[in-house]
Amino acid sequence: MGRTSRKRRSSLATRMTIASAALLLGGGGLVAVNVYASAHEDSADGQDAGSGTQQTQQTQQVATIDCPDVGAQLSDVPGGARDEVDGELATLDTQITQAYKRLSTTRDAAARDPQFVRNSIMEPLKKNRGAILERIRLEMERRGGQAPDGMNDMAECTAQPQEGEQQPPDGQGDGSDQGGGDQTGGDDQAGGDQGGDDQQQGNGGQDGNGPVAADFADITKVQPNVQKPQNGDNASTGTFTTRCGVNDNKKFNTDNLIVAPGVTNGAHHLHDYVGNQDNDAFSSNDDLANADTSCQNQGDKSTYYWPVLRVQDGTEEFDADKDGGGKEGNVGKVLQAQKASIKFAGSPQSDVVAMPKFLRIITGDAKAFTNGTANANAHWSCTGFEDRQLTDKYPLCPDGSKVVRSFAFQSCWDGQNIDSANHRTHVAFADQAGNCPQNFKAIPQLKMRLVYDVQTPTIENGQVKNPFAVDGFPEQLHKPITDHDDFINVFDDATMQKVVDCINKGDRCT
Repeated sequence: MGRTSRKRRSSLATRMTIASAALLLGGGGLVAVNVYASAHEDSADGQDAGSGTQQTQQTQQVATIDCPDVGAQLSDVPGGARDEVDGELATLDTQITQAYKRLSTTRDAAARDPQFVRNSIMEPLKKNRGAILERIRLEMERRGGQAPDGMNDMAECTAQPQEGEQQPPDGQGDGSDQGGGDQTGGDDQAGGDQGGDDQQQGNGGQDGNGPVAADFADITKVQPNVQKPQNGDNASTGTFTTRCGVNDNKKFNTDNLIVAPGVTNGAHHLHDYVGNQDNDAFSSNDDLANADTSCQNQGDKSTYYWPVLRVQDGTEEFDADKDGGGKEGNVGKVLQAQKASIKFAGSPQSDVVAMPKFLRIITGDAKAFTNGTANANAHWSCTGFEDRQLTDKYPLCPDGSKVVRSFAFQSCWDGQNIDSANHRTHVAFADQAGNCPQNFKAIPQLKMRLVYDVQTPTIENGQVKNPFAVDGFPEQLHKPITDHDDFINVFDDATMQKVVDCINKGDRCT
């Protein structure tokens, strides 16, 4: 099932360039925009909002752009159309990124004209998204499929107000865990916003797109909230640990082979890679199988990758002027994890079966700030405090404690597919008791733990100084809930069988 994406480089790149040019969007720093909303803004009198007329005006801070996640709705795309559809979805991401950049660099124009954001940003974005959605529909129908009802309605995006003016979507701060396995319950119990009543203005951060003081919480004020399912009589209790390093090879790129094959900068943020050393947007399954690996066990050529963590201390990194880096609001010093633990565990209710080779799994949602928490699976904590996990806050760790990011991947597989159209429905999380959905099979559950030695940010008068933040799409404002992790299984058959045997026999294997 190897991909042929290398042959698609030219056509996809051309479409990306056309889509980029269509928006005619400028560059520059990322800052919040003041949009002047008038009680008479829909009138046809043509008067300027700042001209001293009798209009009643209210200033609203627009923080970001919220667009429907089209890819998440495409659960049934014909196999022959998937590469093309993935390319079109990547174009939608580029359109949002460019629209956000224009939003963030036109503060003066928006202040002078109450219609500017709608007419110059949101309406052109809707038109361009509509064209892409129509191409997706035609491609699916050409291959014998059918686009979901209402897909054309997903062309329209909304301008989201500044934090404090509207609650995050879908109860974002509920602290719920989507990860199966280790569960967290109840509220994050963050002990307040850590910044007093004087909350940070604007979007915060070194480049104006986050994080803000309210994105951090004192871990010592969080109550223990980790819950684990009880093992049943048929539990598989062993583990298999693979050691693949911490990206000492400095393998980085802003591609995403799973979501955007054949598209350069498909992730719009920088990834750390361990394991497979030939992972970029154009890697085929054969490329992955024949690549070198940083794993000590040469039978594991799997690729493990995650968005980098940065400290926004003013450092001009190697990607400060590049797409996915500084050009898209991902700025500051890239931090290398001190530890990157990779472990496969069993099921509380049954034996596990082997993962199929080239199985792809994404855990978490890089767009969870605007999408809501349906696919969010972020876990933030500190060493010595890992019985308490945060989902929508970065942890403020006490002296001697280090920042921990942890990921518990989906542990149930549909028994047939190595991927799905939305890259999610072929795998699933077990329920709170550890049972897989009907017709799904338990597979070794990948658990990852990244530890960082980073100085705790200071928060004074509602302002955060030298914050750390995970890389992300610029319109997601570096929110901690957007953390995510990616995996492609490239174990050879013998090594995968060893993983399964160790887990099912209750052994601890390395």
